[in-house]
Amino acid sequence: MAEDILPCDIDRAVEPFGLVIFGASGDLARRKLIPSLYNLYLRDALPERFFIVGAARTVYNDTSYRDVVRDSIGSDRGGKVDEFLKHIFYQDIVYDQYDSYTSLKRKLSALSRRYRTGGNLLFYFAVPPSLSGLIIEAVGKKGLNRGRGWVRLVMEKPFGSNLEDARRLNRTVHAYFKEESIFRIDHYLGKETVQDILLFRFANSIFEPLWNRNYIDHVQITAAETIGVGSRAGYYDSTGILRDMFQNHLIQLLSIIALEPPAVFEPKRIREEKVKVFRSLRRVSKDEIPEVSVFGQYKSGRVNGEVLPGYRDEKGIDPNSVTPTFAAIRVFIDNWRWQGVPFYLRSGKRLKRRVTEVSVHFHDLPHSIFGPEIGSVIEPNVLVFRIQPEESIELRFQSKLPGTRLCVREVKMAFSYRGEQEMGLPDAYERVLLDCMRGDHMLFVGQEGVELAWEFFMPFIEFLDGGGAGKSVRFYSPGTWGPRAADGFIRRDGRAWWVK
Repeated sequence: MAEDILPCDIDRAVEPFGLVIFGASGDLARRKLIPSLYNLYLRDALPERFFIVGAARTVYNDTSYRDVVRDSIGSDRGGKVDEFLKHIFYQDIVYDQYDSYTSLKRKLSALSRRYRTGGNLLFYFAVPPSLSGLIIEAVGKKGLNRGRGWVRLVMEKPFGSNLEDARRLNRTVHAYFKEESIFRIDHYLGKETVQDILLFRFANSIFEPLWNRNYIDHVQITAAETIGVGSRAGYYDSTGILRDMFQNHLIQLLSIIALEPPAVFEPKRIREEKVKVFRSLRRVSKDEIPEVSVFGQYKSGRVNGEVLPGYRDEKGIDPNSVTPTFAAIRVFIDNWRWQGVPFYLRSGKRLKRRVTEVSVHFHDLPHSIFGPEIGSVIEPNVLVFRIQPEESIELRFQSKLPGTRLCVREVKMAFSYRGEQEMGLPDAYERVLLDCMRGDHMLFVGQEGVELAWEFFMPFIEFLDGGGAGKSVRFYSPGTWGPRAADGFIRRDGRAWWVK
């Protein structure tokens, strides 16, 4: 065994390319994409020859958009902002006018020659789902999907707004792009701990034999945020918590926990196993939804001395909105490995703390040999994959307290990624952006996976959109863990929320 840890930094094998960001003046581009691209530049992960073109309805020129990019990056960490900005350009565009794409095509041709990128192009759709199909049609009809090099398409979640919309969008995309050129992004899959779940399961022989209904009692997946909807109010009120978090992030985490071992560690094989999980999800009828779920919406309240507005008080929100900002759902997977094991999914805004983690709860002891003299209850073992804010893995187990009496305590073995690299861990967007540039589909969702995920959640969405929200959405105070009904929901099964 090697004594030293081998370096495992970012793969820098990226060909020259051009990147077009549709929606470049929006929140996602400014908060996530631009800082992540600059971080990749600082890590020397980008090739020498590349260019980035921002495209949006907002009117900028190259110079004024570079000011936007500079503001998005913030402090000149690394001292290379001016150097990076030389690769930044802008083209204002009217999404439903084809002439705009003619101007964009001319700009891309000139920049491709200037930077000698060989025609390699990456289109990033940082736009609402309602605009995606429109832009794809225009890109295809103007021939921007064809070039001397590779042309790839990156699409943000949610992919469509419901099952039929997702199918329609897939048909539109496939009219101009092959499946291998499409990258449906879920940035949660770019987080180190999420990727490590697969390594943890399949590279350690002590855990995989226990990874089934015989040893695991239940699994909890929580994604909690302390913030409200903020500037995303318009988007969020037409989306809600199920489309924003469950249909993508949470169901993807579930699939990684539950999938069968593939024959080889390849993107296609991983996708196939995830699809098998989605097919095995126990379907829920609309009549069953109140029994397997809880929905909530945050109200106004005080947190740490600050008065926070309720969801209905947020700018741009209908004062009578019943859009849920919290949900808890119990899910079953009807296959040999997981039969009878509940998966509890929970997510919400304005909750007590920001945390995303998966906790795997093992069965109670079948029989305790110790009796009452140990002085405490022996708790079941828990394995925790903490995805944010501090990426880590920990195993909870029982141990004896030092002393002459037989006293038991819960202890943990923990591993944290903190301090692993000098520059810190790559952000999830850094990882998925780089994989798009390299053409690696490992962390991306395929057509069938997207449609099956929508298919599973459609009864819930139809229940809420069809009037069920008015009866089922309960108010909760900010800084709590959601409506009280969520605690009763899991308590009825004889269990309790791990994250609290």
